[in-house]
Amino acid sequence: MLDPKLLEILVCPVSKAPVEYDEEKQELVCRASGLAYPVRDDIPVMLESEARVLTADEKLG
Repeated sequence: MLDPKLLEILVCPVSKAPVEYDEEKQELVCRASGLAYPVRDDIPVMLESEARVLTADEKLG
């Protein structure tokens, strides 16, 4: 589980929009940029090169 205070300050490095934590997939999701950043060992990996592109359904959320 990520620290809620950390989630308050994290933003997408591409769009600068807020991210949402998907605990089931262990990802930080940014709908504005359409990217999902992995969380490994409770550490967010906020690199565009490590992110996956969201599907159309995921973008609509």
